[in-house]
Amino acid sequence: MTTCETGDGYRVAVRALCEFTARQGDLDHRFTPAPSAREGIEGHARVVARRGDTYRPEVAVSGRVEGLIVGGRADGFDPHLRRVEEIKTHRGDLSRMGDNQRALHWAQVSAYGALLCEAEELTRVTLALVYLDVVTGAETLLTREAEAGELLDFLAELCRRFRAWAECEARHRERRDTALAELAFPHDDFRPGQRGLAEDVYRAAASGRCLLAEAPTGIGKTLGALYPSLMAMPRRHIDRLAFLTMKTPGRRLALDALSALGAEARDETRLPLRVLELVARDKACEHPDRACHGESCPLARGFYDRLPEARQAAVERGWLDRDALRELALEHGVCPYYLGQELTRWCDVLVGDVNHYFDDGALLHGLAQANDWRLALLVDEAHNLVERARGMYSAGLSQKRLNRLHREAPPALQRSLGRWVRRWRDLLRDMPETEWQALAAVPDGWLGALQGTVSAIGDYLAEYPDGGDPALRDFLFEALAFARLAERFGDHSLCELRRNGRGQAELGIRNLVPADFLAPRFAAVHSTVLFSATLSPPEYHRDLLGLPADSVVRRVASPFDAEQLEVRCRTDISTRLKDREASLAPIVDELAGQYRRWPGHYLAFFSSFAYLESARARLEAEHPEVPVRAQRRGMSESEREAFLADFAPGGSGIAFAVLGGAFAEGIDLPGERLVGAFVVTLGLPPFDPINEALKQRLQARFGRGDDYAYRVPGMIKVVQAAGRVIRGPGDRGVVVLMDDRFARRENRALLPDWWQV
Repeated sequence: MTTCETGDGYRVAVRALCEFTARQGDLDHRFTPAPSAREGIEGHARVVARRGDTYRPEVAVSGRVEGLIVGGRADGFDPHLRRVEEIKTHRGDLSRMGDNQRALHWAQVSAYGALLCEAEELTRVTLALVYLDVVTGAETLLTREAEAGELLDFLAELCRRFRAWAECEARHRERRDTALAELAFPHDDFRPGQRGLAEDVYRAAASGRCLLAEAPTGIGKTLGALYPSLMAMPRRHIDRLAFLTMKTPGRRLALDALSALGAEARDETRLPLRVLELVARDKACEHPDRACHGESCPLARGFYDRLPEARQAAVERGWLDRDALRELALEHGVCPYYLGQELTRWCDVLVGDVNHYFDDGALLHGLAQANDWRLALLVDEAHNLVERARGMYSAGLSQKRLNRLHREAPPALQRSLGRWVRRWRDLLRDMPETEWQALAAVPDGWLGALQGTVSAIGDYLAEYPDGGDPALRDFLFEALAFARLAERFGDHSLCELRRNGRGQAELGIRNLVPADFLAPRFAAVHSTVLFSATLSPPEYHRDLLGLPADSVVRRVASPFDAEQLEVRCRTDISTRLKDREASLAPIVDELAGQYRRWPGHYLAFFSSFAYLESARARLEAEHPEVPVRAQRRGMSESEREAFLADFAPGGSGIAFAVLGGAFAEGIDLPGERLVGAFVVTLGLPPFDPINEALKQRLQARFGRGDDYAYRVPGMIKVVQAAGRVIRGPGDRGVVVLMDDRFARRENRALLPDWWQV
């Protein structure tokens, strides 16, 4: 446990205490490749194995100091030598380690030394920093002699500095919990359906369960999930609440709901709740042209010296969305991104992308584990989590990138990269000349060879942290990601080889079943609520996400009347690839006819840009009186905003968009801003070798290959796109589904119950 308030005092781990009080100087994120977690564990074991029989590894120590209960595990203690050791693994030139990092290590071993002196009744000890080079196996031993009194004084000073903060934290927690226990709903009444959702969410948080909540658009799901979760925090002693989203607009909705609850107020009415928006590094960086260390970036220079004041100001402000965090960081001359990383430890509600918890090595997951937090998760638009998680646990290697690196690499890396180039050639020589193929496993010998190349590049960058081609670092990160997944390769993933031309092959690990990676993440939290308008069938999400066996499924009844939405099916149209050309005439006639009957704003969704363009061109040629515009490939954020702005009240026209794309979900066009949608095709993924391999794997794992690979993902896209039309109780509209397969019972079963088709 890192930090925690208990009945007998505030507990803090030695490492957390030292990181809070003893860091100083610059941020320094020059590339100095750290050993992997496995290398760290193995390195500690190697050091311990070299010690004598009396050596005691992992010595648990604790004591009450200045009103704090301080504890932890010293890496090792030799009672014969009276030497306490802090073991650190590294690679490369040790002299390149920053002074601030070395000072932190000395602070840690000094704190352990103080606690050991008390426990063992010693008057003096030897403090030792043991640095093990994971490449050479060489140990560097740095020692200091220290009196017990000196060490206890040092630890007491750290504790005094931390105690003021800890007392402030305890007071904040008390104020927070008191306020949340009495939290009022910010509106006169709940929307239809919203109260039922809120009750289900509260029960999940109170019982520590996982809830899969399907709730229609327009009932206020965001507030309906946040409000009961906040109320449950004091009652269930929940430390942190994380609201995780798939896209930026979802974060904004969560922040707006928290603001409505009083978290953003700047006067005495403010809810005593610390809210932090988690922003990606590339979006938060103020100096993307500078290297991330004090010799290059002014916001990294002296970061830890200015951090205490910035941190104090931040927790006093409480509301820390992207703009507020940036403003405060620049006021104190510190990096907004790394200030946000620090504040993740001290804020109550964290709003960010799902990768902050579910990604391999995610910060939020790591902090929750290290601090033993009771963490509650809210996952918005959860129907996207399967595909997002597949991306998080997939990786690839590019032959083209490697060849370029080999040509331009420094002499020290030529041999290692050359071996890797030859390995690519050997692999391709033995493989058939097909564009794509699935391999039974990662090719023999590749993981070991890749780890050798990773070590060589890592050692080179450790020696020259400011030098080298940025592409070398990119390749290293790519290789590390591939190696991590290769070590855990199983039937949850597929190894694939793709040929894109001579010298341009790609080897990838494609995740198919993210459940194997996500199940431990769900098991590690107090409670989870996954909510969306499209979570049917629930077993699809339960199986592919690895949700707990006792997960609860709830469907919130739609507050909308079937009379609000006219739903028609054109089952006389086939949109299969072989029938695409023939389908254009009836599709265009339907679009133009509906527009004549009810002029207004429409969205027409197609399965591909090619299909979209064919229909758009024909509509413009045959019905020039109908205003038409279309989504384009690679639209920028400003272009997407302009596209949506054209859905203005009083206007009209048909906007063409791709099913499953940026305009098919997560956009809000209420009232006359959108009166109808045309959904052309079932949205099925293409019947290609990749999806056929996915189907076979899902059939083997769950017995639902066709449903899980094709039908369910396709129908989720259809319902999401159609859901753009009715956004509130006063809306009226029409949805036209065009494909003969909509007549099939198994497809109709996946449409919303309240629709009358």
